[in-house]
Amino acid sequence: MYDVVIIGSGPAGYVAAIRASQLGLNTVCVEESSDSDGNSQLGGTCLNVGCIPSKALLDSSHRYSDAIKHFSDHGIEVNKPKLDIAKMMDRKSKIVNQLTLGVSGLFKANKVTQVLGHAKIIDSNHVEVSSKKGSEILETKNIVIATGSSPINIPVAEINHKDIVDSTGALEFKTVPKKLGIIGAGVIGLELGSVWSRLGSEVTILEAMDEFLPMADKKIAKDVFKEFNKQGLNINLGCKVTSALSNKKDVTVTYENNGNLKELMVDKLIVAVGRKPNTDNLLGENCGLSVDEKGCIPVNDYCETNVQNIWAVGDVVRGPMLAHKASEEGIMVVERIAGKHAEMPYELVPSVIYTHPEVAWVGQTEEDLSASGIEFKTGSFPFAASGRALASGESTGFIKVIADKKTDTILGVHAFGPSAADIVQQAVVAMEFGASAEDLGLTIFSHPTVSEALHEAALAVNGQAIHIGNRKK
Repeated sequence: MYDVVIIGSGPAGYVAAIRASQLGLNTVCVEESSDSDGNSQLGGTCLNVGCIPSKALLDSSHRYSDAIKHFSDHGIEVNKPKLDIAKMMDRKSKIVNQLTLGVSGLFKANKVTQVLGHAKIIDSNHVEVSSKKGSEILETKNIVIATGSSPINIPVAEINHKDIVDSTGALEFKTVPKKLGIIGAGVIGLELGSVWSRLGSEVTILEAMDEFLPMADKKIAKDVFKEFNKQGLNINLGCKVTSALSNKKDVTVTYENNGNLKELMVDKLIVAVGRKPNTDNLLGENCGLSVDEKGCIPVNDYCETNVQNIWAVGDVVRGPMLAHKASEEGIMVVERIAGKHAEMPYELVPSVIYTHPEVAWVGQTEEDLSASGIEFKTGSFPFAASGRALASGESTGFIKVIADKKTDTILGVHAFGPSAADIVQQAVVAMEFGASAEDLGLTIFSHPTVSEALHEAALAVNGQAIHIGNRKK
């Protein structure tokens, strides 16, 4: 009998499996997906067709765009860069392969047993695993569901894996589409749109909502919208797609906007309207589990389901579908299984959009706090006033720090600009220890760095910023 069966080897599953084994638990990780040779593709969506390959293409496309548009600003003159998509995709694949093999090596080093096949939960102590070789029953004391999520398909724009694709297909184009349409202006749509726009596509994004990035700070969302349109992402809000018809030449997208019916002709169409939990054929009739209206498995703050000894983490439960959130949930769960005290500070889960400039935030927005009746004060600092940002030619955007008006405790940090993700991560560390804006303002930051913008924004909260005029709010 195993101590724990973990279903799924994505950021939640493989991290949980390794930590469980480190804690002395007899652990098995079941992974359904396999490549053309029948080998397990460890790492889940994130490593194989999500976070990692998309970031590889974001980096490559940014370098290409820089060579065309910005090298001359630095006194570097180059002949017109030649784009080799095949080589770019090969680089991406090599990175993915290196990381997935790394997970396999970590499993071996930590004595985690791997089983390939589709898992189905029979009850709290038994999991059936089916594959081409047959089926077997795994007996266990605990089950952790970490099956991740998949792109949502919409009937009006059915995926054909040719010219109408999901986010996975958008990472595999053999040539740069002349005209590219994207349904959805969320994180995935913006990142994929950035990649192909930099490489030469004329990108049009259709977003059904009237508000852009509603989860982000309002001022940042406004500036991001303006900057991305300037970069060539033609973002259209309030557009409800009614049909997408493919023929041999192009895709005709029909959509409603302000009561008017419009058409968009594109070479490729990416459907990026979100993701859904992977729970198909996972829950046996008598296992006692069910899913809610969103397809998520209900859990408490410790990721316990309503069935004792069955846990669920990552994209199959409530909260943002983020790899780092999933990993930390996986660790929390197996530590609790091992009898340790562990919990998850959900209010400190950072969010990032890996465009250029980056967009990142943690904690609450001004809108959240106003709705809750919490009095607050803010401080902002523009990258245009940062010496390091100017020296790097990366002066777009700003950082905002929000603190409790009475206690000065940092409640939220929001950034749009160079290294925004890393800067916000510094704020996460500060907030984890309950830091105040004054604490951050008293911290020594290296000069010159773009991180100094966070320091100045924290000082600005209390009207003490050095390099800008101060205005308390």
